[in-house]
Amino acid sequence: MKPKAILIDTKDNVATAFQELKAGDKVTVALGGKETATVLVQDIPFGHKFALSAIAPHQPVMKYGEAIGLATQPIKAGEHVHVHNMESQKGRGDK
Repeated sequence: MKPKAILIDTKDNVATAFQELKAGDKVTVALGGKETATVLVQDIPFGHKFALSAIAPHQPVMKYGEAIGLATQPIKAGEHVHVHNMESQKGRGDK
């Protein structure tokens, strides 16, 4: 069975969708012999991230084993993670 999402590093608190996913879907990702199952609370577009666990405001969003930004509001497990609820800590070039 083709995986629905990928977990890139064991430190990550988000996974990336390999296909369009729907709210209510149970998505399981595996890495290093450990599986994590998450029930989605929102639709997740192809290529977008979703939280594997709750992320508190100002806490790092972890992908590739590195912080890619900070949560700007509480993010629930299974919620879409994107520019509406996180901000990059890297220079965006538009300011």
